Amino acid sequence: MRTGIAIDLGTSGFRAQKVDLDSGEIKRTVITMRNPLPGANVMDHLDFAMTYGQDKAHELVINAFRHIVDELDPEDAAVDRVAICGNPIQLSFFQGIPIDDLAYAGERKKQLMNIQEQERDASIVDSANIKGLENLDCKVVIPPAIKHEVGADALALIVKSGMLDSDEITIATDYGTNAEMALKVGNIIYTGSAAAGPALEGQEIEDGSIARPFVISDIEFNNGNLRNFVLDEEMNTVQGSLVNYKNGDVVEGGSIKASGITGTGVIALIDEAMDNGIIQLPNVKTSDKMLHLQDNVNFTEKDLVEAGRAIGAIRAGHVTLCNAAGISMEDVQVAYMSGAAGTYMDALKAHRIGMIPYNVSNICQIGNTSLIVAKEILLSEDRLWELQKIAREIVGTHVMFATDEAFKETYILELSYWNEGMPFKALKKFLKKKGLPTIDIVKKTPEVEKRVTKDIPDLGDEGLGVLEEVGTYLKMEVEGCIDCHKCMEICPNNALKEEERNVSIRTDLCDGAHCQKCIHACPEDVLDWNKLKVMG
Repeated sequence: MRTGIAIDLGTSGFRAQKVDLDSGEIKRTVITMRNPLPGANVMDHLDFAMTYGQDKAHELVINAFRHIVDELDPEDAAVDRVAICGNPIQLSFFQGIPIDDLAYAGERKKQLMNIQEQERDASIVDSANIKGLENLDCKVVIPPAIKHEVGADALALIVKSGMLDSDEITIATDYGTNAEMALKVGNIIYTGSAAAGPALEGQEIEDGSIARPFVISDIEFNNGNLRNFVLDEEMNTVQGSLVNYKNGDVVEGGSIKASGITGTGVIALIDEAMDNGIIQLPNVKTSDKMLHLQDNVNFTEKDLVEAGRAIGAIRAGHVTLCNAAGISMEDVQVAYMSGAAGTYMDALKAHRIGMIPYNVSNICQIGNTSLIVAKEILLSEDRLWELQKIAREIVGTHVMFATDEAFKETYILELSYWNEGMPFKALKKFLKKKGLPTIDIVKKTPEVEKRVTKDIPDLGDEGLGVLEEVGTYLKMEVEGCIDCHKCMEICPNNALKEEERNVSIRTDLCDGAHCQKCIHACPEDVLDWNKLKVMG
């Protein structure tokens, strides 16, 4: 068998498939629990690379990829072809090309710093040209970006949704850490990325998890209790336990155990709890300020804050794109949902809490489009060049949310609503006062088309493998260390170990630049991240 590997380099984790290049059959799927780079979002990843070295970021991504290849177990350990897909930052880390043009916003800033835009067209390169893959001896297929900041993942979302063929005003959103989104009005596509954070994929939630076997993916309110729905070994949704949300007591046992909750489960829980008065923003209305699910999985007010930030970022992104297009939110008629969260999420519950424009008539859930496109270009070089042609023909306008006043104004209002208790009527009033597209409560139930039941519909006859540890580390010997272990004790994710002045950081658990509690806790001030070296 000639073996190919298709991989989605996601910000919250990598998803890869082993494919028979002759038959096109998927043989095995492997997912990682997190991205190998320190941090929980793409801005953390950018900051790490720009501050501590793009070479370190490249090494971590390649080391993670090699661990994934081992887990996929290709026949005779030989790989003939690799195809990657993802946002421009993750693809650049993989290829080992500079990311300066992605790290800075504004043409004047780039000119002052003499930053050149990198070539991000479709290409097929020898693995020998990618540092760390010299011994793989295969071809690597790289899909095109629409623009340098609008990557292959956005192209995959646009193409696989079918929005290019629609005459209606449509919006497509990848409900992940970066929340890539595209709005089509006439023949123009407006794109943006909301950097919603990892809460929608179950991370930054205390008992959260990405979509994987044995985690809660949906919730329903049932006679004053909460019914849990859990993903089984094949990622199918199975009825779990009915529990008393006030204390976790089991009212009716289910057939499956749960070890956490996905972002989709969080969305369902918030919708059901708000609808039944259990959550009155920003508070959880129980004596201990938390909601109890099955098997000691809990949801806290801190989790509500994290989820609110993510939900607010999504809606702020939608408002901002509509503002750029000069339309109202009411004009959007069709919404496409992609990614794991976009697949497993109850579309109607997501719609009710504002993650989909309120007036849409149709919602379509389309799965992991990035991995689908990676597989397509793995099997067909013609498809690669077809995508390049489409990318060049798209008339696109990219909205940089980080510098866009409409996004800033809207997101501040969203944070006030989700985290400070501002009434919904006040949110609407202030949007109107600022001349921005306004939102409203849902007044009609849209039609929902679920093209796939799983974000990765075909796992292959060898099944799904979950890499609990991606296997990447940063290490250094610390001069002047007194072995007080304060850096270990303060690490919120137990990512850091120190023994005899040797520090080891498990990078997939590390919260990265926005944390760095270990540095601040060191009484001798000798923990210097610049001295960290990548270890496989």
